[in-house]
Formats: sequence, C-alpha cells, structure tokens
Amino acid sequence: MLSARSLFQEIIDNDESFRLFCSIAASGETQGGWENARIAALVPESERALAPRITRHGADEDKHGRIFNALMKKRGVTPVEIPPATDYTMLLERHGIGLAHARLRRDEPLTVEDIVTYLSHSRVTEQRAADQMVMLRKDFGDHPEIGKAVRMISDDEDNHLAYCHEELLRFARQGHGRTIQRTLRACALAEIGIYRDVSLAVMGHMGRILGWSRPKALLLATGVRAMYAYERVLGWRRMVSLSMPERRDALGGPATAAPGFA
Repeated sequence: MLSARSLFQEIIDNDESFRLFCSIAASGETQGGWENARIAALVPESERALAPRITRHGADEDKHGRIFNALMKKRGVTPVEIPPATDYTMLLERHGIGLAHARLRRDEPLTVEDIVTYLSHSRVTEQRAADQMVMLRKDFGDHPEIGKAVRMISDDEDNHLAYCHEELLRFARQGHGRTIQRTLRACALAEIGIYRDVSLAVMGHMGRILGWSRPKALLLATGVRAMYAYERVLGWRRMVSLSMPERRDALGGPATAAPGFA
C-alpha cells in the first residue's frame, strides 16, 4: 500500500535518495539560519528585546542543517548540489515572501513593518515545517538511524511556531493587526503554490533515483496536486490563524545542543 510512511521509508533506505533528501533539508535550514542571523543584527532599536529570540531561531536552523549533514556523514555519503526547482527557501524569496536577501545584506536597520513581515512569513513556513515533523515523528520517531534527529527538530519547530504566534499577537495588540492578517494571507497563498511545485520537483527526482513506475509517479503527483487544491480552498486558513500558544517565551534562552550530531 502506498502511504507517506512507505514512501519515506523507501527514500531513506536508498543511499542516493537519502543523500538528496538530506541535502535539500540541510540547504534550506542553513539558509534559514543566515536569514535569521541577519534579521537579528538589523532589528530596529525599538525591538532590540526581540533580537535574542531571532538569534536563537537562527541558531536552531543552523543546528538542523548540521544534523542533516551529520546524518549523511554517518551514512557515508556526501552532500549533493540541490536542483534549483527543489530549493524551497530560495523560491519563497524570489516570489517576494519574507524579506528580500538584497535588503538583508545591507547594513541598514529594519523597520517594525519589516519585523512584522518576517514574523508573518515565519508563522506560515514554520506551520509547514511543524506539520511535516509531526508526521515524521509519528512514523519515524523511534527509527534507529533518524529517530533522534526527527525528535530534536520536531521539538524546535514547535518552539518556532509558538514564538511566531506569541510575537505576532503582541504586534497585533500594538495596532498592526490588519497588516498582519493581510501579510499572512498573501504569504500562505503563495507558499502553498511553491510547496506544490517543490514537492512535484522532489518527487520527480526521487522517482528517477528509485526507478518508480509511471503509474506510481502519476499517482504521487496527483496526490500533491490534490493537497494543493484542498489548501487553496480551505487549508490555507490554518496557516493564518493566531492563538496564544501553550509554550510561552519558547525561544527565551540559548539554542539547545544536538549531542551526537553537531
């Protein structure tokens, strides 16, 4: 039976597909670490208290990149250059989601509006990341090779999502509510299209590596498009809602270590 569990098991059982999966994941996490580090350095004076949390967010992302690289090293494979169509982080940036890299490279303080944009973008993408890790944790949390990494990263993603909720609600109380909702909606609708395209690209490369039959590849592509159709109509709303999280001040401290990985 074709399921998310059996599909991912097939990917991690093959060295080449495992190598591509970890390379894609490591690239995205490392890029996220750079973005958060730059944002923390450019936080406006009125929001300097937020800088340590943004720094922690970036440190966590860097850690995740090191974890995926460590998984490849333990398997005895090296990172591969990722196909451009699978680069989720860069495609988001090219579609104007979040803060432009050209802006982050300039040594000019960000505005409060920039921080609201950053948090809104993060709230959407961290929802995606947290949901993916919930699925992986359910099926592979006890896996002898990747289980520890899955549990660590899942905990961090939950913290990141809680932090985004709490900070956006704080900004909403300061009068930024309409801007937040407008930005969240735009980010969510763009993200689901990019996620569909990246998923199709990843499945295409995995299919070639693993020798999937045409019917199997078509079935998987149909599933990706069906998920996009659902998210376009209803699912995106889950990415824009805000509620006070149970985990308060989730990033109020130094990044946690990853013993055994990095």
